[in-house]
Amino acid sequence: MDTTIWALLISAISISFIHTASGPDHYLPFIVLSKSKGWSGMRTTILTIVCGFGHVMSSLVLGFIGVFLGWQLNKISWFQDLRGNFSGWALLIVGGIYLIYGLIQAIRNKPHKHFDVMGDDVYVYEHNHTEMVMPQKRIKVTPLVLFMIFVMGPSEPLIPLLFYSGVKHSTYEIFVLVSSFTITTVLTMLGMVLLGRYGYSRLFNTEKLERYMGAISGAVVTVCGIGMVFLGW
Repeated sequence: MDTTIWALLISAISISFIHTASGPDHYLPFIVLSKSKGWSGMRTTILTIVCGFGHVMSSLVLGFIGVFLGWQLNKISWFQDLRGNFSGWALLIVGGIYLIYGLIQAIRNKPHKHFDVMGDDVYVYEHNHTEMVMPQKRIKVTPLVLFMIFVMGPSEPLIPLLFYSGVKHSTYEIFVLVSSFTITTVLTMLGMVLLGRYGYSRLFNTEKLERYMGAISGAVVTVCGIGMVFLGW
């Protein structure tokens, strides 16, 4: 594989791993429900994998919008000579914008999902760190609710990476990005859940990192864009 493929591959793996591992909502509810409901390891694993693929599919829906836009640009005749420079600069600019957006959201204390354990049940709600949440605003977590949470929570930084490959009309790059993102996301979720289920969750403290997840993902895309534009990746 050439340096461009390696750069995109490393970026996709980094973004999917950071996005998954830094958010306790990607694994904490599975751990708590598994223990409180007495689920077997197999049932916990299957539910985690199903929700993981649901999360990936929603991310890919947004990502393929980027592919479609890039593919359409590629059909414009005068754009053929510009697409190399344009795609690299687009990746750099979008990454920079997402980095700034992530920092602003972190500073502004963006609302985030939180899970509460009450007896044998788990409840989910959204709040700021300084905000009190009334009990009636909490939703009881069931396997179906978990699946819907993951389907409605895509990973946006994948979009500029797929847009870049769409502009280049590279089916191979798109396949590499999609497969690496899917495998890393599902395996990271499953690994964190199993570690927590068997008592190793204290080894990881990712709640503080979650606040800066957007900024970190934006930084990864920005570095990738810098490499494409200035380093000839």
